[in-house]
Amino acid sequence: MNSKDKSLLCAHLALDKKALDLVILDVQDYSSFTSYFIICSGTADRHVQAIASNIEITCKQKGLQPLGIEGFREGKWILLDYDDVVVHVFHEPVRAFYDLERLWVEAPRIIPDTAAEKKAPKPSRDTPPRTKKSREQKTKPKTRLKTK
Repeated sequence: MNSKDKSLLCAHLALDKKALDLVILDVQDYSSFTSYFIICSGTADRHVQAIASNIEITCKQKGLQPLGIEGFREGKWILLDYDDVVVHVFHEPVRAFYDLERLWVEAPRIIPDTAAEKKAPKPSRDTPPRTKKSREQKTKPKTRLKTK
């Protein structure tokens, strides 16, 4: 698996666990230690850990072993090092504080195309749009208890 495919795999695995603001930075021309950075956020420590776990477990199933994992216990900033792909999973406030994207501002950004994959099917033209009136008809009338 080449570096770009590996980075896209890790990105999709993060997005499967609802990672926020995911970006892939192509740092091949700017870094001597890796080719791609993946940076994403989670809303809480457990969310950050779930994202990182999904990447780690699925990559292991595909035969990709990380060189190292840092920060898993705390869940504030987890780094998964796959040699040519380094994944940073941040808790949102920690990401804002360190602002890694600013350090690599010259690196081209790759945004995985998930919009087409995740879109819900559009309703057919035969199905009338749901209106407020139709919702009101389906609800039961509220009854009030009489008090003395």
